[in-house]
Amino acid sequence: MMAVNRQVTRHSYRVCTGLYRPLSCSSSVSMVQKVLVRPPQDVPGAEGQAEFFRAGIGGFFQERPMLKNPFLEDALLQGYLRRHLPSEAVYSDLRVFGERLVREVDGWGRECEVTPPRLVTYDPWGCRVDRIVTSPAWQRMKDLSAQEGLVAIGYERSYGEWSRVYQMCKLYLYSPSSGLYTCPLAMTDGAAKVIQSLGVSWPVADAFSRLTSRDPEHFWTSGQWMTERRGGSDVGNGTETVALPQSDGTYRLSGFKWFTSATDADMTLTLARVTDVDGQTTSGSRGLSMFYAAVRDEQGMVQGIEVQRLKDKLGTRQMPTAELLLDGLPAHRLSEEGRGVACIANMLTVTRIHNSVSAVAGMRRVLQLARDYATRRSTFGKLLRDHPLHMQTLARMEVETRGAFLLVMEVCRLIGREETGHASQLETHLLRLLTPVAKLYTGKQAVAVISEGLESFGGQGYIEDTGLPAMLRDAQVLSIWEGTTNVLSLDVLRCVSRSSGLVLQAYFTHTQSLLAAASLPSLSVAVRSVDSALSGLREFLQAAALTPPSFMELAARDLAYSLARIYMGALLIDHASWEGASHSDAYAALRWCEQDLCPVVSKAAIGCYNMKTPPLDAALVYEESTRD
Repeated sequence: MMAVNRQVTRHSYRVCTGLYRPLSCSSSVSMVQKVLVRPPQDVPGAEGQAEFFRAGIGGFFQERPMLKNPFLEDALLQGYLRRHLPSEAVYSDLRVFGERLVREVDGWGRECEVTPPRLVTYDPWGCRVDRIVTSPAWQRMKDLSAQEGLVAIGYERSYGEWSRVYQMCKLYLYSPSSGLYTCPLAMTDGAAKVIQSLGVSWPVADAFSRLTSRDPEHFWTSGQWMTERRGGSDVGNGTETVALPQSDGTYRLSGFKWFTSATDADMTLTLARVTDVDGQTTSGSRGLSMFYAAVRDEQGMVQGIEVQRLKDKLGTRQMPTAELLLDGLPAHRLSEEGRGVACIANMLTVTRIHNSVSAVAGMRRVLQLARDYATRRSTFGKLLRDHPLHMQTLARMEVETRGAFLLVMEVCRLIGREETGHASQLETHLLRLLTPVAKLYTGKQAVAVISEGLESFGGQGYIEDTGLPAMLRDAQVLSIWEGTTNVLSLDVLRCVSRSSGLVLQAYFTHTQSLLAAASLPSLSVAVRSVDSALSGLREFLQAAALTPPSFMELAARDLAYSLARIYMGALLIDHASWEGASHSDAYAALRWCEQDLCPVVSKAAIGCYNMKTPPLDAALVYEESTRD
């Protein structure tokens, strides 16, 4: 073994100090060995001894947390599948996929993070090419997504109404290791859903087969280019892109798309306003139509698109997000003219479910790593796992993660039943209500839980090359993409209004049925808590029906939180009541129900939605200094 020496000069003497070099690596920790070179014994120090004698950097190195098979490490996921989808083929596939994630895919995800995409605007001869260069690992993620059927499973429907649950369980395992490739997959799934709902025919039949393919050579991903500079969620008033009809029945799109995620996709769905013979368009949502466009021509060059720049983002750096100038992009209109916003409803349902899956997946992954680290890190004379306060903190994170998982899987179950024609009217109403509720609540949960999770690693949780900080940065987008918390809270109010309250009737009926089926005496305290919160929510809504709309707008966020917490409590109780449940399932239900399950009632009781509060809130936010 060759020793590497460095020279330290002091008092005109040279001293050699030893270095550590890796000898071998295991999956859990790099082993190191000290290589020490003694200083010459005949060189005296200040007191007659060699200075820095046997100096080095110490012999202790903290073991890193080890990622183990995320499927085998997840007791709740396995229990859920045993109860609802007891298929040996599904179990085997997820187990093998979990091993692949540990063995190779997680490393690809890290490569995507440290090798972000870059834009090449011109070739060496000055020709504009607008080429987005991504890492080799990003391309491998695309191939893997096809091979593993991460979109295809939802459309093959080999497991009938449970196919969506199977698909989303696999994405749940994949997401934290995916290098954010789950984002293009979400939009690909959403595009396939839109095409399927409109009818798979020309000009999108080939595109649909590619979006849902298991062949890496045939597989396509899709973008969704909706956001423009005037508006994000407000597409009705914010969309300026126009569509010029062509003599062959196609269109040419011109406009500026402000935020296009996964810009290296093969195709896109987008909104634009069709111009009439005088070049005029219809304003508002009524003027928007849905269009399909292939991003590149047969030579692989973008057509009618100029990439203005790639966004410099807080997180999700692995994925290219760009500003695009559309300058005559060839496109086909998919929706009826003026029905574009109605068409994206199906897309939003799917992409919001994907967002929720990614949220709970991030929570589960940070917990798995923190749990493993607690068996390796010693402080104050004992392992972290032996410190009760640390275990209490991880247990609280676990309860949050379990509630989120069951809520998300319930929404996946509901969409699976709807797509296979098995959904009752009650379940259809539940899907409409719970999709925005799950998305907004799990997005906020993910940021809080992952932030808490980073503390479990002490200072190492703040060090970039551990890969841990990226988890928190990436989580922040989950409460923003596909509708911020406030936007989705208002969406909940809209779906209540448009259904004439039927979605709430479905919610109360189903939640009560979950509680009625719980017969374990050990769960009685939790059942009473949820039942009490449900009664309080019903009384609040009855009283709120007599107030002006502005009252419910102020209460919208807390209402959405209340709907989520109560329903998650009922789901935890239901899961703890089945014959295969563990003691931990019951304990998690009890712990969840210790919190305020219905904050909208608590806040209303202290006047938070009083009509006097909005001007006071504004005055507080915009108070100016009176000092000169």
